Amino acid sequence: MSAVAWQRLLGATWGGRAAALCRGLRTGPPRLQDSAEAAEKQSATDLSPLILQRNSMRWDGKIYEEIPIAHIKATYNNTHIQVVSFDNRPFARTSCGTEGFQNAKKGTAIAAQTAAMAAAVKARGKGVLHVRVMVKGLGPGRKAAIKGLTMGGLEVISITDNTPVPHNGCRPRKARRM
Repeated sequence: MSAVAWQRLLGATWGGRAAALCRGLRTGPPRLQDSAEAAEKQSATDLSPLILQRNSMRWDGKIYEEIPIAHIKATYNNTHIQVVSFDNRPFARTSCGTEGFQNAKKGTAIAAQTAAMAAAVKARGKGVLHVRVMVKGLGPGRKAAIKGLTMGGLEVISITDNTPVPHNGCRPRKARRM
């Protein structure tokens, strides 16, 4: 990819701010010295808008990596919700079963929403306001649990799907005959 293509790509991504950065993106042995000299001449003030833009996103004075995480494990029979700090200290843990749902009712969206609301209230009591959400599993309580966290008073910053997907690893069970 040529330097002009990189300028166009990064200029479109960063709003034109990185055009000065892209002038040094050339390959080949004779031009490496030219790009090193150009980088030395470039002052820190050219990079300061990018640095400020990256660090300006804060929630209650915390950067993204320090925001607590809400882990949602949605299976077909139950939904587990756990809110932990960024260094894995638990704030709240609930599931549909601990909220009083029994048997097949544990696998419903209403049960997941109720459990998530209970976890959010417990976490709010310990000072948590913003969470990152990590969802694992394909159960019916995926979306309902996220909605329950917001209904419980937590602000969801990001949602990450962490569902394990096999790349044709294990042999499946034999087909069910009806």
